[in-house]
Amino acid sequence: MSFFKTFRFVGGRIVKTGIAVFVTALICHFLNWPAMFAVITAIVTIEPTAADSIKKAFVRFPASAIGAGYSVLATFLIGDSPISYTFVALATIITCNKLKLHDGILVATLTGVAMISTVHDEYVSSFFIRLGTTVTGLVVSSLVNLFVMPPKYSDTISRRIHTLFMKAGEILTNRGKELCCSQSTDKDLHKSFHQLVKEIEYTETLCTYQKDEWKYHRIRKSDVQSFHYEYKKLNLLRQVTFHIGNLIYLPSHHYRMGQSKTELIMETIHLIRGIFYNPNFIISNEYNSKIKEITEWFADQNSFIESTEMQEKSNFSPETIILYELLSIQELTEELSHIHLLESNRNNRLGNIQIQSPQKQITKNQSSTKARTDD
Repeated sequence: MSFFKTFRFVGGRIVKTGIAVFVTALICHFLNWPAMFAVITAIVTIEPTAADSIKKAFVRFPASAIGAGYSVLATFLIGDSPISYTFVALATIITCNKLKLHDGILVATLTGVAMISTVHDEYVSSFFIRLGTTVTGLVVSSLVNLFVMPPKYSDTISRRIHTLFMKAGEILTNRGKELCCSQSTDKDLHKSFHQLVKEIEYTETLCTYQKDEWKYHRIRKSDVQSFHYEYKKLNLLRQVTFHIGNLIYLPSHHYRMGQSKTELIMETIHLIRGIFYNPNFIISNEYNSKIKEITEWFADQNSFIESTEMQEKSNFSPETIILYELLSIQELTEELSHIHLLESNRNNRLGNIQIQSPQKQITKNQSSTKARTDD
């Protein structure tokens, strides 16, 4: 049992693919059509969202018709030969590309190439049967994707966002240690940062999937509001990552800071990391006091720049840049905490409403029963 818990072989998309293949093959069996082409289409048409399946179905159908047409033509002119397979594959790909049917190139090419060995003398009937099997696979897979186990990305998005905030806190802490010790950026830290950016982009893709999925299903207002708060957090995470990236690409071996300043920077970074790790993103009083010291230090740096010849230069000192980036992350962290507080208050209000509704119904039923008894 532990083996199956560790390795989860079956997911929602795999189950939907199996259902689509079975139903498609069953329909083809009753119609006495070759199921191979329909099954290929059904497998390829299962997309992450129902919206993608339906949208791409309108592209894959004409593309499959092109592939089937070239297959019939090549078989009629050349017969079943290596040249036929080459001609059908190249002609289908080029034509679909010229007509911008990019999502249907794979299905069309597979359909065209697989048809060559099955087309005999009945060219017209073979062509329309292939179109029928293609339509069957497209319709069945789209309906399965629409009604069977519709994906819900909201919980996954919420978990990923908190995990990514924790990763951002780790990267910020490691980079802070390098800056305070005047060390060059570690290659593994660069890889971790780029991986963080990729995971943020993937989470944004999941958000797009969720919005597309809502076009074809009934949704609750509370779900939309929760998604709205999570999407705001994701935008803040991207901005935090931007400022962390500025620190990562900042040269760290051309200056040194005093011990007190180094400790202040590291303590502030550790407090930011602690907020990112906190599920409720709670800001402590210690954090506010450290930010106040950082702000005063940054103000002193600006006063020093304005009172010296450094104002004539276009670049700032690395120390000033570090303070600016930390204060920028601090602003975003406070906004993150505020957004999560608003979300928590909304959830509490919804919880109170759900608790009060059954109580009101019970009271109403008791009043009705008492009224009937008095009568």
